Parts: sequence; structure tokens; C-alpha cells
Amino acid sequence: MRKNILLIGGSHGIGLSIARQLHQDHNLIIASRTREGLEGLQVQHLAFDVQRDTLDLDALPESLDGFVYCPGSITLKPFKMMDLNTMKEDMDLNFFGLVKIAGAIQDRMAEGSNMLFFSTVAVNTGMPFHTCVAAAKGAIEGFAKALAAEYAPRVRVNVIAPSLVDTPLASRLLNNEKKREKMAERHPLKRVGQPEDIAGLAAFLLASGNHWITGQVFGVDGGISTLNIS
Repeated sequence: MRKNILLIGGSHGIGLSIARQLHQDHNLIIASRTREGLEGLQVQHLAFDVQRDTLDLDALPESLDGFVYCPGSITLKPFKMMDLNTMKEDMDLNFFGLVKIAGAIQDRMAEGSNMLFFSTVAVNTGMPFHTCVAAAKGAIEGFAKALAAEYAPRVRVNVIAPSLVDTPLASRLLNNEKKREKMAERHPLKRVGQPEDIAGLAAFLLASGNHWITGQVFGVDGGISTLNIS
């Protein structure tokens, strides 16, 4: 049975990889700023900027089996160089944008449906210069666990917390071979993540066979959060 899945931000990186895995077997609605990258995929596209627009609920199915929120940021700088406006902007994109959409579509989530959000390994593993993104993503983890408890057993809510993934968002961190080697070496599996690494778990968590998983934060991070092999 084809599921109705709403994907916010699916034209680049992890979101696009999820779309590629899901589009043939599900009714996929992608709300993003551009259709770039979606050529050839069987999807319904809605032009949408989460920080500026209101989602057109009339364009959505009456019932949703999945909701995935992909927009995010990687703002890395020393805290003493961080201004409050930057922190607010990251919170607005990562967290309040999610809350806005989740609130708008909550009554459309079907019995047995799934919500899936994204965090970062830096929430539970302290990393220098990550105060901004760790704070914003930490809010998502707390929100997701509380929402999972509130909506159980009707709706399942889970979070994926990656380490560095080779996407356009991370391009400035991986824009030469030396940087790539350095970032790969930090991980026990000796490489940075690929979008497909994350999308595979996302597809599983959205699948019909996932009936007993909710309120979880899954680290897909090359082992960096749990292994010390230096």
C-alpha cells in the first residue's frame, strides 16, 4: 500500500537521498524552495520556504502516513564570536520551523504514522564551536521525545543524529582533499558520511515494518559518538 509522506526540504543532500529511496513506492510530497535535483522522480512538489511561507494545507492529502523535516544549518564558530541573532536564526530554521509544520499537520497524521526529525552527534558529544547547532538540534531531541510520549500509540516520533555528511550544506568543511582526510580520520570508520547512509535508516523508520520504535535518537555517525580508538 502506497503511503502519503510529506518531506520538508527534499531537493538537496539527505532529503534528496530520502526522496530517491521512497518515491517509487510512496506518494511523496516534497515542500522545498526549489525543484532542483528532483528531475525524474515521481513526486508532488510544493514551492515552500519554511522561514517565510505558510504551508498550503489544501495541497496535502487529508491523511499523512509520514512527515520528515530536513531543513538545517551548520553554524560553527567560537561562542565569543557568536551573536544572539545568529542563534535565533538557527533556532528558527532548525526548531521553530519544525514546530510550525508539525503543529499545522498534526491532525492529518494517520493511525500508525511516523514523524522523523534530524539532530546532530554534537548534542550528546560536546564539540568546540558547535554551541549554535547543538542548542538548536538539542531542542529538537527534547521536543521529539515529549511528542512521542504525547502521541503514543497513534503516531511514532524518532530522530536521526548524524555526524558530518557529504552534502551541499557541509561543502565548506569538505572543500579540499586535506579537509576530507582530516574529517574522515576523526571517525572510527575512517570516512565521512554519505547521504545514503542516513536515508537508509530514514526509509526503514518510515516503513510499514516499523511498529515498535518511537521516542528514539539514532546515531548514524561512523562511531564517533561511542567509540574511542585513538
